[in-house]
Amino acid sequence: MSRALVLGGGGVAGIAWTTGLLAGLAEAGQDVTGADVLIGTSAGAAVAAQLGSGLPLPQLYARQTDPSLQAAEIAAEFDPEKFGEEFAAVLAEGSTAAEIRREMGKYALAAKTVPEPRRRAVIESRLPSHDWPERAMKIVAVEAETGEPAVFDRASGVPLVAAVAASCAVPGIWPVVPINGKRYVDGGVRSSANADYATGFTQVTVVVPMGAAEAFPTERPLEQVLADLREAGSKVAVLEPDEASVAAIGPNPLDPGTRAAAAAAGLAQGQQGGVVWE
Repeated sequence: MSRALVLGGGGVAGIAWTTGLLAGLAEAGQDVTGADVLIGTSAGAAVAAQLGSGLPLPQLYARQTDPSLQAAEIAAEFDPEKFGEEFAAVLAEGSTAAEIRREMGKYALAAKTVPEPRRRAVIESRLPSHDWPERAMKIVAVEAETGEPAVFDRASGVPLVAAVAASCAVPGIWPVVPINGKRYVDGGVRSSANADYATGFTQVTVVVPMGAAEAFPTERPLEQVLADLREAGSKVAVLEPDEASVAAIGPNPLDPGTRAAAAAAGLAQGQQGGVVWE
């Protein structure tokens, strides 16, 4: 049986919640982190790279809850209402998912953000190892100018830190990431989880810290992708935050202050187990 673990976006709170969830599931006897491939988008890219480092789940969990071990995050200046209005204006400029991705790229390229090296340092501090692991891993981003998706892996020649930084580059919040003469933004602009890259695997576990709803219009919404995976023969499980986890993540998943509470809520949810692939 071949297994894929798909890790979706959700800011620093999503990183913490996902890490807690995976640690809790392992305690409950449902460790899914040994999958044959890790597919990471945005926050999920960071979690995938952390898993690939080889650190055991209890240590990865401690890196979310122990202030002395936490990454040196930047508190994003984030007004959810204003951010939503700006995104709505950008979305109105495109009539297709591809056009919207290009418009989001334009928006990201024009935005004033923290300097790219400062943001890169944050990603470096998140990752226990800056080297690609031997195990299969796919990190999803979107090219800003063209709107085309990009999938980075060990064979791509792109440094792991750069790949994760690109996948985590939320338009309008964090700077675009230059890689080999091109510039990239958050893989969530294509899809919250990009679960279609798990096509062909026998068992697919999809973790979506922000729920199954897509943040942006996409050619194939997550629900359709999941249906397609099942129709192709995959057994699929989708893991979303429960009520307590939603409350812990809060309205601003980019707030570093949410990490300990989100991780603890994820741990408690995971400890309940009960994951079913169908």
